[in-house]
This record gives sequence, C-alpha cells and structure tokens, in this order.
Amino acid sequence: MQFGLLEMFTAMSPLAKGVSFLLIGMSVVSIYLLIERSLFFKKAKTLSKAVAPKLAELLKGGQIKEALALASKKENKTSHLARVTAAATTEFLEGKEAGLGFEQQIETASRGCDRAASIFNQELKRGLSILATIATSSPFIGLFGTISGIINAFKGMAATGSGGIGAVATGIAEALVTTAFGIGVAIIALWCYNILNTKIEIYDAEMSNTASQVIDFFVRKQAK
Repeated sequence: MQFGLLEMFTAMSPLAKGVSFLLIGMSVVSIYLLIERSLFFKKAKTLSKAVAPKLAELLKGGQIKEALALASKKENKTSHLARVTAAATTEFLEGKEAGLGFEQQIETASRGCDRAASIFNQELKRGLSILATIATSSPFIGLFGTISGIINAFKGMAATGSGGIGAVATGIAEALVTTAFGIGVAIIALWCYNILNTKIEIYDAEMSNTASQVIDFFVRKQAK
C-alpha cells in the first residue's frame, strides 16, 4: 500500500473520516473568526482615528452637546472611543439637568464610561469563546480518530494472524493522522484566540484612557 495522503484517507474508517472532516471544519471556523473579528477591529480603529480628534476639539472648547451629537451619530457606533465619549457626555448632561452636584455628575459620567466600555468589550469578544472551545476540545476530538486507528491496527493483526508492520500500518497511520489533525487545529485556534485577545486588551486600554480624558475635560471646564 502506498502511503500518500489520499491513500491514507481512503483507507480510514468512517469514524476517522468523520473526525477529520469535523476538525477541518473547526479550523475553517477559527480562521473565519480571526478574519471577521480583525475586520471589525480595523473598522473600530479607523472610525476612532477619524472621530477622536474632532471630539477632543469640541470638548476642549466646552461644546459638550456638540460632542455628544457627533459621538452619537449612527456611522460612529462602531467606534469604541466615540461610544465611550457618548456615554460620558450623556450621563454628564443628564446629571446636570437633574440638578446633581458636580461631583455626582462626574461620578455618573464615569459609571457611564464603564458601562459603555464593558458593553463594547463584549462586542469585541464575540466569537472568542468558540475559539477557546475549539482550542481545548480539538485534541480530544482527534483522540477519537486515534482510538479508531488503533482498533483498525488490531483488526489488521487479527486478520493476518501476525503483528507485522504490514498488518498494522493502515491503523497506525490513521491514528497518527487524526492525532496530528487534532493538535494542528488546536494550535490554529489558540493562535487566533491569542491574537484577538491581545488586540482586545489594547482596545480596552484605549477606552479607559479616553474615559479619563473626557472626565478631565469636564473637570477643567468646571474649574474655568
């Protein structure tokens, strides 16, 4: 028997083939999530780069309502910095209209920032739980194929009445291929997870910095 990839796949048991197709599908899902999330992150970054300087200029000039109008625009909804700014300015103005003291206005604005950042963080993390599940489960799924290959190896030994390499080669090859698939898919999913999680940490830091800057704008405005 030739041991090319096609020959090995043809000789696999139905269980091993099913495991292989499942693992291939999981790797495709991992790569898809990496691409889809990366595009979402890029859109958020591009919008934030465009709108953040305008918001900063408006806030420096004390134009809080104008900053709120800009940050709340539908086209800026995907910007994480605009989202935080909109939450802060909304809570600050509503607190002012409710007759709260300045310290209370600052506290409500700060809490608004935290809520907005938390909500956007969940949007950024969408799909990461799937990647984590794939990374942790794919080696164990590959083990099903490994077990199937070992069973086939024993069947080969039983059929030939010997333990020669020819009798067990097909089963051992099947076991090794599915094991390699499982480990490979886990590595791909883990890489994708770590790449995206690192980007999310950066975005969280940017939202935290923006929140503190917006609060500082309110404090400086009050001090004038």
